[in-house]
Amino acid sequence: MAGDLHTHTNFSDGSFSPEELVAAAKKIGLHYLGITDHDTVDGVRHLYENGLYPVRGVNIIPGVELSANHPTRDIHIVGYNVDIYNEALLDMIDKIIEARWARFSEIIEILQTKKYPIREADVLKIAGTSRSIGRAHIARTLVKVGAFKTVREAFDKMLGKGCPAYVPRYLPEVDEVIDVIHQAGGIATLAHPKLVGDDELVEELCAKLDGLEVYYPCHKPEDTQHYFSLAKRYNLLITGGSDFHGTSSRFVKNLGDFIISDELAEKFFVSPAS
Repeated sequence: MAGDLHTHTNFSDGSFSPEELVAAAKKIGLHYLGITDHDTVDGVRHLYENGLYPVRGVNIIPGVELSANHPTRDIHIVGYNVDIYNEALLDMIDKIIEARWARFSEIIEILQTKKYPIREADVLKIAGTSRSIGRAHIARTLVKVGAFKTVREAFDKMLGKGCPAYVPRYLPEVDEVIDVIHQAGGIATLAHPKLVGDDELVEELCAKLDGLEVYYPCHKPEDTQHYFSLAKRYNLLITGGSDFHGTSSRFVKNLGDFIISDELAEKFFVSPAS
């Protein structure tokens, strides 16, 4: 086996606890595991503060996936090897999470006016330990109460951009995100460039970043080759991962279904003892 540098726990919108994710990685023989929750490092901090990181059997790479502002595109920047106690990073995360909670309440109000049987408490039950409340938690709740058949349908009809219950939120600018990741000692990379939907924008971002997620489940072979060439042109580190959430609504259902080589993954690993 090799590595998966893009995974999520239930401290953001994944379904596995950090312990369960690490155990699954060890069980299938992953050598490297990047934990990259949305807008939080709480999952990695939970492992560290409970004596579970570092751990024998799998090399954990502490990370975070931060959304950056753009008027029409979704830009997600993953920071690897970030200091999970860095003040600048935590300040940015707190501001983002505060905005998430404000949007969460507004979306629930909109859904209730449209007669959807959903309460904040219902979503919070789905979210569990997560402070990083997002549309995915709301979508899962809508599915649970029978309003939609799938999470994707909930996004396509109600929660996605341009839909009746879409609410924008505060997002830091790209340069701010990159700067904060660097302040935290991390490596700033662009996640799933194909999903950005604008390769000219992707190339502009490559000029600012340290790495590019070349290997990703929804990338076709020609996409992978294109982004590989971009990474080489801009002298970027090449990363990849499954974007594992532990739910069937994502691209990859099982951890280990999508991996990258040790040769690539080890470039992102720094021993916690060094």
